[in-house]
Amino acid sequence: MVLLITSCASRKDVVYFQNSNNFETLVDKNTFSPKFKVDDLVGIHISTLNPEASVPFNLFRGSQEDGMRPEQVDYLVDQDGEIDFPVIGKIKIAGLSPEEVRVLLREKLSDYLKDPIINIRLRNFTVTILGDVNNPGTYSVQGERITILEAIGLAGDLTIKGRRDNVMVIRDFDGTKVYTKVDLTDKEVLSSPVYYLTQNDVVYIEPNKSAVTASSLDNRAGLYVSIISTLITSAIILITRN
Repeated sequence: MVLLITSCASRKDVVYFQNSNNFETLVDKNTFSPKFKVDDLVGIHISTLNPEASVPFNLFRGSQEDGMRPEQVDYLVDQDGEIDFPVIGKIKIAGLSPEEVRVLLREKLSDYLKDPIINIRLRNFTVTILGDVNNPGTYSVQGERITILEAIGLAGDLTIKGRRDNVMVIRDFDGTKVYTKVDLTDKEVLSSPVYYLTQNDVVYIEPNKSAVTASSLDNRAGLYVSIISTLITSAIILITRN
């Protein structure tokens, strides 16, 4: 009975966006734009109306002559925030958004290509969801951005014992860890600087008080059962001997 009582959660512990009103309109003022970081793996493909002209600007491994399907080589952002691009050389892209990199490349390619089409994709966009969720783990993101709510959805949502008002997001900025806490029960989470996650973010859901209490009682219950079992066994031995 004690375990049942302590594991119960009230409505305010589990409901999201509790202060939102019916038919309320919230304008998304979040100006988040994804930025490239050191150690990112970036795919860049250049194409033009003249396919032969863009060949030197695209790196491939393997060839049909070798019996292998050519595979485009991705670029690793080095510790200086740069990639080594064919013909052009070193380009610093750390801290830039995909659109800013497109503008930069289009400018540098203007001496070689006419109206190039530049496709850029982050290859290592993953987020990790830990703690009291139904399916903790690391998840790949296909688009350029993902919200914390979408990420939690990938992990199967919080368990009933997951604390919704103190969710921690751990973000890395070139070796510096930044810890930010958000309240999913408050609609203002939509304006949080971590509402949109970035590559390699970690989201941690801590257990609520009922979960911690229940865990403690579970451990004590095991100890009590062990002690009682020992006492009963000892009593039975004494009775049978007498």
